[in-house]
Amino acid sequence: MKILVFNTSPHMDKGNTALILNPFLDGMKESGAEVETVYTKKLKIGPCLGCFNCWLRTPGVCAQKDDMTAVLDKMRNVDIYVFATPVYFFNMSGWMKNLIDRMCPLFESIMELRDGHCYHRLRDGYGGGKVVLVSNCGWWEADNFDPLVEYMQKLCDIMSWEYAGALVRPHGPALSAMLSMGAPVNDIFDAAREAGRQLVQNGEMSADTLATVSRELMPQDMYIQVANQEHQKELDKRKK
Repeated sequence: MKILVFNTSPHMDKGNTALILNPFLDGMKESGAEVETVYTKKLKIGPCLGCFNCWLRTPGVCAQKDDMTAVLDKMRNVDIYVFATPVYFFNMSGWMKNLIDRMCPLFESIMELRDGHCYHRLRDGYGGGKVVLVSNCGWWEADNFDPLVEYMQKLCDIMSWEYAGALVRPHGPALSAMLSMGAPVNDIFDAAREAGRQLVQNGEMSADTLATVSRELMPQDMYIQVANQEHQKELDKRKK
C-alpha cells in the first residue's frame, strides 16, 4: 500500500501537528504500508499563475519549472493521501493551499458530469485513493476545524478521492505542554497510532479512536487562563 503524506506545517516535525501525525504514520508503517512524507516548507513551489498552460498549451505540464513537478509525479497511483496542517485563520496553512492550487495539471480542460455536478476530468493515474486530514489548532473548541474539514470533503469530490476522516487536535499547545510535564496523555498518541493501523488493515478508522485523539485536555476556562499567562510571560520577556 502506497501512502503519500504532505506535512504542510512550517514547523515540520517540531510542531504540534506532528505530535499527532507521527504516531499515526507509525501505525500505518507497522501495518506494512509504504509511507513517504513530503515537507512543503523544504520545497520551492510557486503560486499558481492561472495561465492554464497545463490544460491548453502543454497538457499535464505546468509552465513553472519548480519542485511541484516531482510532487505531481509522486501523486500518481497513491492509495492513501495524508494532508497535515495547523489551522490558520480557520483554514489550512499557506503551504497547503499553495500545494493544492498547483494540482491544476492533474486535470484536463474537458468537463464531465459526476454525481450531478460538473467537474474537470482527471488525467490517467490520479484519483481513486483515500484522504485523511491531520490537523491541530490553538483554540479550545473542536468546531474550529469545521471549515477545513468541509474544504477537504469538497476537494475529495473534485479529485475523485474518498474522504476517510480526520485526526484533529483542539487546544493543541496544551498537549505538548502536558506531555513535557509528564501528564497522562499517552492515550492520545496510542489512539493516533491505532487509527493508522485501522486505516491500513480495515480501510477505515473507528469513531471512538478518532474521538480519543480529540478528547478534552482541560476545561475551557482553565485553558484560556493558562494560555494567557504563558503569552503574557513571553510579552514581558520581550520588553526586557
